[in-house]
Amino acid sequence: MRIGEVAHRSGVSPRALRYYEEQGLLTSSRTSAGQRTYPESAVERVQLIQQFFAAGLPSRSIVQLLPCVDSGASTPEVFAMLEAERARITAAMDALAAARDALDHMIDIAHHPTPEHCPALREPAGADEGFARAG
Repeated sequence: MRIGEVAHRSGVSPRALRYYEEQGLLTSSRTSAGQRTYPESAVERVQLIQQFFAAGLPSRSIVQLLPCVDSGASTPEVFAMLEAERARITAAMDALAAARDALDHMIDIAHHPTPEHCPALREPAGADEGFARAG
């Protein structure tokens, strides 16, 4: 089947399919006119690749996983790679949560400014302590 049909049936763009090929995630053959053709199984393969991407895996990790999918057997190295990817995602989530908390703090300060946090609420620069204040 041609690239447009695979793209339509799998829900990705032809550009994504070409990227998958560049990354070694998908293969096609060429007609005598140079057009890509894919086997029927390509649709399911693309959907699987999409699931891996949705799980946060980069293409370099997916390349390592696909032989296990094809053979139905895994290795300790693959499990270690998956655990490392999970740790990477967890660390990214922790960093995002810290950034969100810092932003929440800034929003709270903006809603409730104090002299400690807002220079505009402090004594004017160069104010002379010797002058009596009106009051």
